[in-house]
Order: sequence, then C-alpha cells, then structure tokens
Amino acid sequence: MLDSTVRTIPSEVTAMIDLASRLSGLPESRGQAPWPGHEYVKGWGVFGQPFDSGHVLALRVFPESSFGPYRTVWHRTPDGDWSIHVDGQGLDTSCPRYYGPACQHTGFARIQLAWTGPASLRVTMDSPSLDWTLTARSTPVLTVMNAVSSALPLATWRPRLLLRSRELMARALGLGSVQMAGVMPSGHTGTLMPERMYYIADARAVLDGVDLGRPVRLNRNPRIGEVPLPARGILAIGQAAWQIRDRAEYERTRAQSAHPDPKTDDPGPG
Repeated sequence: MLDSTVRTIPSEVTAMIDLASRLSGLPESRGQAPWPGHEYVKGWGVFGQPFDSGHVLALRVFPESSFGPYRTVWHRTPDGDWSIHVDGQGLDTSCPRYYGPACQHTGFARIQLAWTGPASLRVTMDSPSLDWTLTARSTPVLTVMNAVSSALPLATWRPRLLLRSRELMARALGLGSVQMAGVMPSGHTGTLMPERMYYIADARAVLDGVDLGRPVRLNRNPRIGEVPLPARGILAIGQAAWQIRDRAEYERTRAQSAHPDPKTDDPGPG
C-alpha cells in the first residue's frame, strides 16, 4: 500500500446540511475566468476519498467552466495508478487537461448523480462499473469557517500569505498537507478555491465488483503527480483557475468547445 492509514475517523459533533437543494440543477454554461489570463472551472465535488483498501476516489462536477460543463470520476489503485473518467465534451476540456500526464488511463464514461437524502449522494458509472454512495456532514467549526470563507472576495486567494493561512487551516481540519496553489502535472499553474467544505461521514464504493472497503484518514496525503489530495474524504463547493499557458491553443480549444461536432464529440453530462 502506498499510504499508511488511520483505520478510524474520529467521531465529531455534526450538523445536518441540505446539499441536495443547493447543488441540484445548477445552470450549465461556458464562462470567463474571474482573473484575466486564466481559464477556470466552477462547481463542486469530492476532492478525494481514501479507502482502507488503498484505493482512492474523487469526483468533480463542474457545470460551469471556460469550455463548458463536465463531470469526472478519478480513481487511484493501491499500486498508485491513476485513471480519470470523463462525462463531457472532450478530454482536453476537462480534468485530463491538467492532470492527464499523471494518469495511466483517461477516457469517457457515463456518470450519473442521484441525491438520496439532503446530504447523501449516489454516484454511478458505466465503464468501469462504479456504485459509490456517500453522506456529507458539517461541524460547528466547518460552519463558522464556511461562513467566513464564502464572505471573502476572490482577491484574497491571490496573496501567498493568505493561501498559506488557508493551507494551515486545512491541516487543522485533518486534511493533511494540501496545497491551494501549485503546478499541475500538465504544467499549468493553478489555484484551488474551495468556498465551502464538508466532511464525508460515510462512504461505500464497489468498482467493477470489488468492494473498496471503509473510508479512512491517511497519515500521508495521496498524490496525483506532485499534487496532494486531502488525507480524508471532503466534499467542497468552489472554483479553480489556471494560468493560460498557450493563448492560441486556449482560444482554439474554447472556440471548438462552443461548436462541438455531434458526429465526433461525446455528449455532455447526462
């Protein structure tokens, strides 16, 4: 196994939340990044969910981005091999654009989401077959932190000192050594800007018939390339922005994403 694990997640005082109402039916769009010279995504997802089997899952749901809406499921095997499965228009306009060079596989899949309760979600995928259920919870500390974070302007994500303070807060929340800004496997320099975060209290996943086990908090953060993911399951709402590396490529890709070829392009999230 790549990571030593803490077999149990400490019990915490929890507060009920209604994520289903907040996150269902978000409008889809191709938009502009909040900062000049950047491309972006906006939405929510599970930043990472480690299991005691050594597997790690992640979910990204971005109804809004520079290139259009998409969903992705990430999977890391106990041997450290990453895959990213995309339900969207293209691989070059979704997560593999930034993380693909660190993956052994990237490809298309059908990803379905169903809220089974106010904070309980079921994620299913066709190939590979995935049935993943999870429930998120808040705590008094997260409630206060989320209220403060959501009130702060986006400009506070640019100074390194303020980014570092958020990274230290994430460590205090049990997420380990996460980085809010850095260089992606693709070479893009990006900033992750979670506005609200919630713990994953319960999770179960079966991937191609294999039960991935119990959710755990890791002693060391799982990494995709050199980018660390949280050491425990966390659901986050927010956005991310990356500096445009090649203006001509960006404009060309953005133009193509505005007029997809129905004969060749995979349909978007279903």
